[in-house]
Parts: sequence; C-alpha cells; structure tokens
Amino acid sequence: MAERNVVGGELEVCSTEPLTGFYRDGCCSTGDDDRGSHTICAVVTAEFLEHQKSIGNNLSSPMPMYGFPGLNPGDRWCVTARNWLQAHRDGVAAPVVLAATNEKVLSIVDLSFLKENAVDVPSDLSGLE
Repeated sequence: MAERNVVGGELEVCSTEPLTGFYRDGCCSTGDDDRGSHTICAVVTAEFLEHQKSIGNNLSSPMPMYGFPGLNPGDRWCVTARNWLQAHRDGVAAPVVLAATNEKVLSIVDLSFLKENAVDVPSDLSGLE
C-alpha cells in the first residue's frame, strides 16, 4: 500500500537532486528501521542549516562515504521530525512541502505547525473552486 502525505493524498517525491529519503528513494518514506522519522520534506534555508549544525546535525558538509553531497539553501530534503520540531520551537523552521511530507510525522509534529510553514498550499484558498 502506498504511503500517504499529511493532506491525505499519495506521498509525493520530495527530491531526486539531491536524492533524499531514509531509503534514498526521493520520498520521505519511513519504516520501523527509520528511528529518526525522516518524514518531513523541508526546503532548507541557510538559517535552518545553521540551526541544525548547532544541534549536532550538520547537513551542509558533504559526506561522500555515505553518498551525501551536503545541502545548500533551497534544496529539498527529508528531515527528521524531532530536529524540525526543535527548529520550529527555536523559530527557524524550514518551509515544508505538505504533499511530500509523510503522514506518520503526525505522531510527533502537530499538523498546524506544518501548515504554518507550508510552501505548497496557497495562503488564500478561496480561488480553488
């Protein structure tokens, strides 16, 4: 069965350039072996990357031995729910692509927090008839 996103549809691709996901399938798919819950498709910002580095999660530096290119502002990446939530609490949450964010994140992060930072939903929904 296909995994679902937080808005009720099929989970969409987050990024293939760079290739993301716990399973490096481009999606924020998850399973029992994904202890970090890499379920939020974030569009990383310089501020978010700096914050992650400050909490011990260096997403900027390449790690060729793991096939990790290092991220730049504007890249999409499946980030861990707890680290994104920490960034949200600290006021530096990265924007979120709801259609590519796995519904399993809702056991850790409130949907309202994700919607506050959504980049794939227009702020005015009245034109969507």
